[in-house]
Amino acid sequence: MTVALDRPVRTRTRTRDPEELLNTAQSHVRHLTINVLDSGMTLWDREIALLLRDHTMVRDMAERILGNAVMYTIGCMEHPEVHLGVGKLVDIGVHQLILDTPVWWALCDAYNEGRYKHHAPFIARRRDGLCLRTADFLKSVGFDIDEELWAIDGTDCSPCDNKVPDSH
Repeated sequence: MTVALDRPVRTRTRTRDPEELLNTAQSHVRHLTINVLDSGMTLWDREIALLLRDHTMVRDMAERILGNAVMYTIGCMEHPEVHLGVGKLVDIGVHQLILDTPVWWALCDAYNEGRYKHHAPFIARRRDGLCLRTADFLKSVGFDIDEELWAIDGTDCSPCDNKVPDSH
């Protein structure tokens, strides 16, 4: 006689690493490759260097901001049906990605099925808790968000338009 025990099967969920996800897009860089790729830096290190060049912050903060910006950006691209928003601090990293257009296009190619992801902000910020709901959503899809960065802005969220198709 065979006895089978009913035990819950435990599966370990792997956290999605934003540095790895950003660096994966490197093979998708098609524009201005001399500017972007010839330094020998990874995309992660490039974006950190640009954040440090343009903002007063230490490397640890730049990495925290960029990591959460990558999580948010990829979350928006992979889940266009979910309205997401970001606070002021993490938005610094999102804007860094958008401003480095060869990298932004590479992210769109890798994670948005090649479609350009628009940035269409309103003027007034939202104060309806979307930032905190976004943090919860990103956790639910496997990201290990920086709780402190999302809590700093709390309900003071980016003014992006949820009615513009494929906009963050």
